[in-house]
Amino acid sequence: MEKLKYYANGQYVDSKTDKFNEVYNPSTGEVTALVPCCTQEEVEDVIAIAKKAYESWSKVPIVKRVQVLYKLRGLIDEHMEELTYLVAQEHGKVWEEAMGDVLKAKEGTELACSAPSLILGEAMMNTSNGFDTVLYRESIGVFAGIVPFNFPAMIPMGWMSPMCIAAGNTIVLKVSSSTPRTALRFAELYKEAGLPDGVLNIVTCSRKEAEIFLTHPDIKGISFVGTTGVGKHIYSVAAEHGKRVQALCEAKNHALVMKDAPIDRTAAGIINSAFGCAGERCMALPVVVAEEEIADALVAKIVELAKDLKIGPAYDKTSTLGPVINLEHKNRVLTWIQKGIEEGATLVLDGRNVKVDQFENGYYLGPTIFDHVSEDMTIGASEIFGPVLCIKRVRNFEEGLEIMNRNQFANGSVIYTQNGFFAREFTERTHGGMVGVNVGIPVPIGVFPFSGHKNSFFGDLHCLGKDGIRFYTESKCVTTRWFTEEEKKNTVVNTWDGTI
Repeated sequence: MEKLKYYANGQYVDSKTDKFNEVYNPSTGEVTALVPCCTQEEVEDVIAIAKKAYESWSKVPIVKRVQVLYKLRGLIDEHMEELTYLVAQEHGKVWEEAMGDVLKAKEGTELACSAPSLILGEAMMNTSNGFDTVLYRESIGVFAGIVPFNFPAMIPMGWMSPMCIAAGNTIVLKVSSSTPRTALRFAELYKEAGLPDGVLNIVTCSRKEAEIFLTHPDIKGISFVGTTGVGKHIYSVAAEHGKRVQALCEAKNHALVMKDAPIDRTAAGIINSAFGCAGERCMALPVVVAEEEIADALVAKIVELAKDLKIGPAYDKTSTLGPVINLEHKNRVLTWIQKGIEEGATLVLDGRNVKVDQFENGYYLGPTIFDHVSEDMTIGASEIFGPVLCIKRVRNFEEGLEIMNRNQFANGSVIYTQNGFFAREFTERTHGGMVGVNVGIPVPIGVFPFSGHKNSFFGDLHCLGKDGIRFYTESKCVTTRWFTEEEKKNTVVNTWDGTI
């Protein structure tokens, strides 16, 4: 059995730990490798390596730094097939979804290539008589990235590393022990692109060792993606220790379907949004809020299309719904389905007993749909993170919007309608941070921030967009004055000395 290594100072390193976690192929249920639970000492050593690398990397001109990322972009294209297969094999995303994961990593890299223009400061002459002020954006130091299992390419190598590195910082990534291979392969590509040793480092460890990031004096900021409970903990502890934090957390995105929405196209969008990536994404669409007048027709069409999904191994390019990440998570989703039945929701499509020929040990769940989900049912309010869709029925727009806004999460929200008035009302009044009008997964391209609200996000600066630049840099204002021959003789200076 292959024992994976961690990545530090530009090379793979054997961990001294005696604790290893199994890495599975979700499509087959087979163990493919063992991944180390790095020791606390090893994590501290990696932080020290990143700190030392920062001393020189932060002094490299930004146009030189982004040339590394530009070369990396070409390497991602060159290895697209290989990287897609890695994502599909270790996560279980079907081929098109896995390639999208890698393409999003490429998108984040491309955004970081434009860092010279994004990091430009500001300047003003004569802010007071004879005084000039310039604002610079500077690198900060070592950042930690704490990465979930569900996007092994996009999150560490699209959201975190590129902009952090372009801004002149160094980074230690704590990647998921369920999906470590993709990030470790990316590390090789970074080195091939010319990234100096120590700028990018990767560890796998338990939550216990990762706690070091929250209090270590050499960690200046933390980017986290994961559950709300952990995100709150990271935000509160790290902020107390003077660190900047962006914590992207859980969601329960809703789509309001108005009676004028085109049923067929709307149902197709819902299928893609609810069951894509087997529902294992924080921008999935697990709840549909349908006007009663069209609810029966909409549910019938969704069920019809869901039955057409081809469930199979991720790397089979004909599969349209792959497995969930592991047996533990599959059982968790099964528990939620049983809870929905017990709460009284109507199970109109049951995906619990799926069998895939020749892949009987894979972690497969079929699309599961509950109708008549009421507000007192937890299945319609809590994040399930699986291929489970809940239908809530409402009388009108106002009732639907009220239900949506009562949810504790506010990552995304969607409306399906052809009515411009309702679309505008919705976009203005919804609590969701990313809003779709006839768009089921309203994730903007990387020049905009990934902007969740409420219990879906903790921090002040989101990832990507201008927020991403601000998160990985700090501003410095320099005010300058040059004395005339007459002014050199002055011995009395005003209290405010030109600042007002």
